[in-house]
Amino acid sequence: MANHIQEMALEDVMGERFGRYSKYIIQERALPDVRDGLKPVQRRILFAMNQDGNTFDKGFRKSAKSVGNVMGNFHPHGDSSIYEAMVRLSQDWKLEEPLIEMHGNNGSMDGDPPAAMRYTEARLAKISGELLKDIDKDTVDMVLNFDDTTEEPTVLPAAFPNLLVNGATGISAGYATDIPPHNLREVINALLKLMKQPDASLSDLMQFVQGPDFPTGGIIQGLAGIRQAYETGRGKIVVRARTHTEDMRGGKQQIVITELPYEVNKAQLVKKIDELRLAKKVDGIAEIRDESDRFGLSVVIELKKEANADGILTYLFKNTDLQINYNFNMVAIADMKPKQLGLKPMLEAYLKHRRNVITRRTEYDLKKAEARQHIVEGLIKMISILDQVIKVIRGSENKADAKQNLVKQFDFSIEQAEAIVSLQLYRLTNTDITALEAEAAELAKNIAHYHDILTHEATRDAVIESELVTIAKTYGKDRRSTIQAEIEQLEVDTTVTVADEQVMVMVSRDGYMKRSSLRSYQAVDPADNGLKTNDFPVFQQEMSTLAHLYMFTSAGNVIYRPVHELEDTRWKDAGEHLSQAVGINSEETVIAAFGFDALTEPGNFVLGSSDGYIKQTALADLQPQRGYKNRAMVGMKLKDDSAVVTNAYFVAPDSQQTVTAVTYQAYGQQFPLSEVSVIGARATGVKSMALKAGDHVVSYVLADDPEKTEIGILTQRGAFKKMKLQELGIGARARRGLMVLRELKRDPHRIVAMTLVDDNTQLTIVTAKDKQVTLNPSDYPDGDRYSNGSFVLDTDTVGEPKFVHRDQILELPAEN
Repeated sequence: MANHIQEMALEDVMGERFGRYSKYIIQERALPDVRDGLKPVQRRILFAMNQDGNTFDKGFRKSAKSVGNVMGNFHPHGDSSIYEAMVRLSQDWKLEEPLIEMHGNNGSMDGDPPAAMRYTEARLAKISGELLKDIDKDTVDMVLNFDDTTEEPTVLPAAFPNLLVNGATGISAGYATDIPPHNLREVINALLKLMKQPDASLSDLMQFVQGPDFPTGGIIQGLAGIRQAYETGRGKIVVRARTHTEDMRGGKQQIVITELPYEVNKAQLVKKIDELRLAKKVDGIAEIRDESDRFGLSVVIELKKEANADGILTYLFKNTDLQINYNFNMVAIADMKPKQLGLKPMLEAYLKHRRNVITRRTEYDLKKAEARQHIVEGLIKMISILDQVIKVIRGSENKADAKQNLVKQFDFSIEQAEAIVSLQLYRLTNTDITALEAEAAELAKNIAHYHDILTHEATRDAVIESELVTIAKTYGKDRRSTIQAEIEQLEVDTTVTVADEQVMVMVSRDGYMKRSSLRSYQAVDPADNGLKTNDFPVFQQEMSTLAHLYMFTSAGNVIYRPVHELEDTRWKDAGEHLSQAVGINSEETVIAAFGFDALTEPGNFVLGSSDGYIKQTALADLQPQRGYKNRAMVGMKLKDDSAVVTNAYFVAPDSQQTVTAVTYQAYGQQFPLSEVSVIGARATGVKSMALKAGDHVVSYVLADDPEKTEIGILTQRGAFKKMKLQELGIGARARRGLMVLRELKRDPHRIVAMTLVDDNTQLTIVTAKDKQVTLNPSDYPDGDRYSNGSFVLDTDTVGEPKFVHRDQILELPAEN
């Protein structure tokens, strides 16, 4: 006995077996044939139903019977997979031209499953007859079925290009296919063009095939994606629902959806939109209803009064399946291999198949006609010698002997002799010779036509063209999908996604930010704001959720946040820290924050640094970037690593204010803001003061009227002085300035903070020992430039002052 055991490595066995399996599912399950556009299971369903006489001109039969026939004779797989394929062939929202008619529940656009096969009834659609037409005329190759008991076709004759018309979808091993449905009339017109002009360009063909035509209609955007797909087999388009807006009573509107993108589940879409409404992701939707019935699809989105219908629709296009991306991946089996094909190769492959079918059909018809012609010639000859023939037959022993005698005596062929002896007596009438002669003439005419088809390609193509034109006329429909050349860019209006409500916004020196409802703010003491000891608000203001917030830090960074994106917390909670979203260093503090109703407001930010630079930058040059949530913008570029931004202001473009800056070594300088040029965000700026070695700018302020404006100065020794700005006069930028304190030989005063003060100002001094000292500037008289003010705190007890908090606005010292 031969030894059939083989020693093979496991990876070789697995690879070889998987290769076999892959080839099987690619060729025999998941991908359609380019010639008839059918997967094997679909082809077997149509063939089995046709064999069973379950055609459009006969009554419906139970689906289970057809499924059983397919499973028992051709497709040895589960009945559920066969029935699913059968149901899909009947769904008019998935196929441009359904190939099966079904009575009963065959599913829905809501994703509902079909009724069990024992309940539904089915038959072939009329157009399926065009796919199967002439299959009994040896037009396609037949192979044995899985158990060698009968034969099945390897492909159907396909009198129309089903692959493009009905499209296909499937996932295989290493391959997937997504071919959209197309308009039957357009595809046939492109075929006719290709037949007349084989070298037609893609542009020529696209004059007829504009793009996909989905059975669910909708609007297709992206002509460039269509062209790329038709050229390479791959491309992307956008498909959006067809909608319109209707006015209602009371000034309300409603959005009505009448067509959905291809293969979108309507029930899930309605549920998603309702979830967005409940979660308040989109503001302005009052209710959504599915009003679809047997007359057509209708989903109604009822809006609240004065809601932005266009904005809401744009949001839904961007965030739901009301608009989808459709990716072409036109893969089909061609020459027994999976290939990615463009429009022209697909049409050429179909045309080649159809020409082969017509040739084989004509050869079959010719053979039949010639055989019949031979019989008719024998019958005509027989009638001319009828009495002799009858005599010979009567003198024969049996049928076989009669045939032999006819062949021998009258030179009939075996086939003619068989026809003669099988003839019924009534056919021997005088009128029959006329019918035979007419038949002979008709046969001669047909045979000549068949020879013409087989001999001349133009005649053969004329037959194909005629049949295609008839099919287009019989089954053609107007295009459902509208094609737009460009893909619309969707920009969602914030007013759509955010409810406009007033909230209390706070930003702290240490970098905490939050928004709280006015109800939460009013329910507690406003001072109970959740901040740590010695952390103070730099910004606290009632704002709209549609407003915008800019935060400037001591490192020159700018953080942008729409108010609605701030963490919504209780007023007594600290909120979110900037470091949770934006990378800032531990020493970085927030020096100022500004709120804007719109990002188009005119005006400039004024920024000054401790190393003696100042600049103006327009709000228009500090617009939020794409990554604003995770990355800060540069507001001022610092030249010295030890320098900090001391202050930030926002002024009108034509501001006539003055700038007053003071340094650590007690120099002060006042000059017009107009001397500070407006430059880009990443620039450093111009010189504000000429600094002595070791000196730095502590702070600067802006004033409308220097004669009436007062500043408060705090020194490291705990002295406070109040002084009018007119004491400094108005000079020029980039000078050293004038002394604002009297210089002492021993332990001189050095400025640690400077801020604007008036009669209503209250200052809180935070010291190095984390003590807080409250100070009312109105309790102290104005001093001149040469006075050192009054001592307001004992530095030995509470420590040197670190910074001053004024009316919820910080004026920071330069930290060198």
